[in-house]
Amino acid sequence: MFKGQPKALFALALANTGERFGYYTMLAVFALFLRANFGLEAGTAGAIYSTFLGLVYFMPLFGGMLADKFGYGKMVTIGISVMFLGYLLLSVPLGSGTVAMVAMFAALLLISVGTGLFKGNLQVMVGNLYDSPEYADKRDSAFSLFYMAINIGALFAPTAAVEITRYAQEKFGYALNDAYHFAFMVACAALILSILIYFAFRPTFRHVEGGKKDAAVKDAAPVQELTPAQTKSRMVALFLVFAVVIFFWMAFHQNGLTLTYFANEFTEKSAEGFTTMFFSVWNLALVIVAVYAAFSIFQSESKNAKAISALVFIAALAVLVIKYFNISGSKELSAPIFQQFNPFYVVALTPVSMAVFGALAKKGKEPSAPRKIAYGMVIAALGFAVMAFCSIGLNTPDAQAQLAADGGELTLVSPYVLICTYLVLTFAELFLSPMGISFVSKVAPPKYKGMMMGCWFVATAIGNMLVSVGGFLWGGLNLTAVWSVFLVLCLISAIFMFVMMKRLENATK
Repeated sequence: MFKGQPKALFALALANTGERFGYYTMLAVFALFLRANFGLEAGTAGAIYSTFLGLVYFMPLFGGMLADKFGYGKMVTIGISVMFLGYLLLSVPLGSGTVAMVAMFAALLLISVGTGLFKGNLQVMVGNLYDSPEYADKRDSAFSLFYMAINIGALFAPTAAVEITRYAQEKFGYALNDAYHFAFMVACAALILSILIYFAFRPTFRHVEGGKKDAAVKDAAPVQELTPAQTKSRMVALFLVFAVVIFFWMAFHQNGLTLTYFANEFTEKSAEGFTTMFFSVWNLALVIVAVYAAFSIFQSESKNAKAISALVFIAALAVLVIKYFNISGSKELSAPIFQQFNPFYVVALTPVSMAVFGALAKKGKEPSAPRKIAYGMVIAALGFAVMAFCSIGLNTPDAQAQLAADGGELTLVSPYVLICTYLVLTFAELFLSPMGISFVSKVAPPKYKGMMMGCWFVATAIGNMLVSVGGFLWGGLNLTAVWSVFLVLCLISAIFMFVMMKRLENATK
């Protein structure tokens, strides 16, 4: 799995892990912060949340254009510095008045601009590592590993956000809205770590940073010349994919909005017994260790490596068993903690997906990247089918809120509803997101790599802007109908992909 990859991949992946940890720590509580600190309605908070997500993913278009001219490395460095200033401003508790609102919007703008300069260009640099014939066949697996690293940061983010918020309340007596600022401080610290990693390992990837200074580097891959017809074919294929992923992200990023609202308003507030095991990030980390150790047993070449892997696997399972037999009492469940399951599944399932696709590749049966994306849309529809089915008979959000205000008995669902939903949606994400990024890096005309990667994020941005639809549906509408909206959109997108499949696959030849 890790064998044969350039060292620069791991350096860039680790730098991105730190940045994503900070981003998802902030994002885990942001929608709840808007409602608690400013007293906003669900729809208004959703509009701000989705607009911010949209800007975060729209700005890479401009970041890519600038990088095509001035170099990817330079834009990455500037971007991470601007992001830091945004998180720093957001972490200052200024109350709930006009000044606080203006400062918050300024912070969000800085974070958006900084991410635009950093995120897409870092991924272009990863793709450039695989322009060399030596590594060309490892591009898809490299982006799967890179995506896994992103989610390692995201895995620990919800726990960090919840625990630091609880600490601020218990230790310093802060109200919940003020305590949320401590989560934003964690994002600042994470960016400092990311900056240190980037510059410490910069010599390993300097040759793919681009720019005039690096144009003459002897290790740089020659630019492939394309005919106008080839360029047009590739651009059309890319924009067809971009059109589809809009609806995936519109549905998928409900995790920070309506799925978090569902966790907060319709899910049991505590867990007991075995269920509590799922809500410790350290237990999830042990499961990940066990999964990777198990794969290492079969993939290691030496007997010593196999033996060490077996010992690690046994040790991880032993600790989990001991923790299970020492469970006592119940565990309080906070809505943001459910957001840890998506990154957990990504990290745990990445070796599984790589093994499956690797086995198919050896037999010459691995699906193309566009076909994987289409399958991902079908799976995403299944995820919302789970939510639609499990919401049958539940109150509307407005009715639930009124019942809670009147002190009535609420009908709440098991935490396993969201645990299972996130599992299905993660399968969809593994089929779509890393494969989509790999597809862009492979198909984009060389002269427009930065801009095309930026367009991938613009599609994501539009999808994120449309996330607000979930917020506006959240109120008087039946919950099954709410989830069915996203189910239908994912199915329509999948059908479109299958109809256009031949054209998409021809563009990669």
